[in-house]
Amino acid sequence: MTVIVQVMLERESRMHLDAFKRSMRNAPAVQQCYYATGEADFILVVIVKDINEYEEFTQEYFFDQSNVNKFTSSIVMDRVKISLDIL
Repeated sequence: MTVIVQVMLERESRMHLDAFKRSMRNAPAVQQCYYATGEADFILVVIVKDINEYEEFTQEYFFDQSNVNKFTSSIVMDRVKISLDIL
């Protein structure tokens, strides 16, 4: 199961950003993590086996972290195109 997650942090000091980046680098379920502009501070691509595993992921990396203000999740229904190639 692929989940696209937008994460908004409570605080964006360098210390808090670095801590969140480190957390995402060490999370096995996170396939991709982008620090971005716009409404979300981070955009993640998370791969889990089912919704229960995703719930465990959110508990550990979002709910148990005091600096995550909110997050939104989009479940991928169909992989129309996957590529990291640059043309």
